[in-house]
Amino acid sequence: MPTLRDLLDILLVTVLIYQLLLLIRGTRAVQLVMGLVVLFVLYAVSRLLGLVTVNWLLSYVGIVIPIAFLILFQPELRRMLEQLGRGGVLSTAFGPPLGRAEAIRLVSDVARAARVLSIRKTGALVVLERNTGLTDVVETGIRVDATVTVPLLLTIFYPNTPLHDGAVILRGNRVLAAACLLPLSENPTLSKTLGTRHRAAVGIAEQTDAVAVIVSAETGVISVAREGELRRGLSEEELKVYLLGLFGPHPVRSPHWWPWRRAAEGR
Repeated sequence: MPTLRDLLDILLVTVLIYQLLLLIRGTRAVQLVMGLVVLFVLYAVSRLLGLVTVNWLLSYVGIVIPIAFLILFQPELRRMLEQLGRGGVLSTAFGPPLGRAEAIRLVSDVARAARVLSIRKTGALVVLERNTGLTDVVETGIRVDATVTVPLLLTIFYPNTPLHDGAVILRGNRVLAAACLLPLSENPTLSKTLGTRHRAAVGIAEQTDAVAVIVSAETGVISVAREGELRRGLSEEELKVYLLGLFGPHPVRSPHWWPWRRAAEGR
């Protein structure tokens, strides 16, 4: 008769496996897992059929699998540990939380700047830091340390200027740095039509809990990357409501009629 402790043990293992599957979904790790499953099936079949040589070879492969697992799944394990660190008692925000007025002003400035850049078809990439610190990313760019304003963002992304290429990093209502380098996503499900700017936005959203706002230089489409997913085709008002739900004092649910589009559609 299973006890309450046994049921709790099974529940925790189930949750861990489910979270692991969510982490590797849509990544190259899926193919790696399938390869490990094939090796396990071959090992079981070799033992069942008495294939001594094959079983001997696969048993030695099993010795190096734990080390190979750590190497091959390093990005996924890093993401899992970062998500554990961001949740619960280990979560630590960088800097004091924004007040209601400051949050509304920040979100409004970012959304308004995105709309103007969209009309001009000027490429832009703005990363808003949340709980995971982005100091290592800031160090790859040029320090700014100024209050976020629409004119400042428009000036930074003005074409053919030294700060135009790369990402702008925001911490609270401050622009920490510009022309920062971001890790590119290796998600194979991303549309081939997406350029470096969008892949960089998805990459930072995969590795941290930051939110990246992107304006396409080709189409002027405004997009948001968060938790490894890319949502496209936002208006200024939709972007403002979405960001307020993350940075405002009171979470705001996204209207169900928003035309969210996944990155794989490649609009």
